[in-house]
Amino acid sequence: MRELRDRVAVVTGAGSGIGQATAMALSDAGCRLALVDRDPAGLAATAERLRARPGTAERPPSQHTADVADRARMMALPAEVLDAHGAVHIVVNNAGVNLTAPFSEMSLDDFDWVMGVDLMGVVHGCKAFLPHLRAADEAHLVNVSSMAAILGLPTQSGYCAAKAAVLAFTESLQCELSATRVGVTCVLPGTTSTNILARGRAADPAGHQRLVRLMALFGARPEQVARAIVRGIRQRRPRVVACPDAWLLAALEQASPGMTRAAMRWLGRRLESSRLSRGAAPAG
Repeated sequence: MRELRDRVAVVTGAGSGIGQATAMALSDAGCRLALVDRDPAGLAATAERLRARPGTAERPPSQHTADVADRARMMALPAEVLDAHGAVHIVVNNAGVNLTAPFSEMSLDDFDWVMGVDLMGVVHGCKAFLPHLRAADEAHLVNVSSMAAILGLPTQSGYCAAKAAVLAFTESLQCELSATRVGVTCVLPGTTSTNILARGRAADPAGHQRLVRLMALFGARPEQVARAIVRGIRQRRPRVVACPDAWLLAALEQASPGMTRAAMRWLGRRLESSRLSRGAAPAG
């Protein structure tokens, strides 16, 4: 998009993490914000941070409590945003959850939960807002996927499946909208220091907490991903790879797919060995 100032941007999952950081970055670029999250307290915290930033008093953000997995709620959301701001120019479908468990220990209800938020939440956001984006003089749609979309990770089958579907879905939209004024970007972050793991579900709570601590120590800052998202919007980039580990994995996957898959199989064997040492039943 040539100009972001005074454009109306909708950001889902805006109560924390990448969504909150993206809202800040878009506000700094001059956008008016419609914040969406299922957590009212998180929304209020983000709105307060936005109001405290210089130059934002004249464009206060609107707050919309919504679960992106709820189709009816998402279909009603554009009318609220239009009532608050009069237009929609940018939509960032960012809201996501995580499930850490071997597939053999994962309930289908948990699998449905991850797909409902991480995949269908993106689909709902696109379906609800695309007519309004197409009506704008210029618009942009951002779907946040993950490097997990191109590299299967042990204990992350549900998350990987959802994010891979988001990538393929977004690339289909890019083809369909290529002749319109709507730009489409798919974002593939790597390890990022957010609360997605801490708030997620896990088959092994103790092991999960160790992973949460590692992610907090070594993950990229959400602001780094947010800056990459804003650059992607400005430059109408079809794909944005964010975070150092994502760049490395993308390069390795392109240069030697066999090497990355062998590494993931080794990690899977290590995790299974660790489970068995704790007395768990064999997977499968």
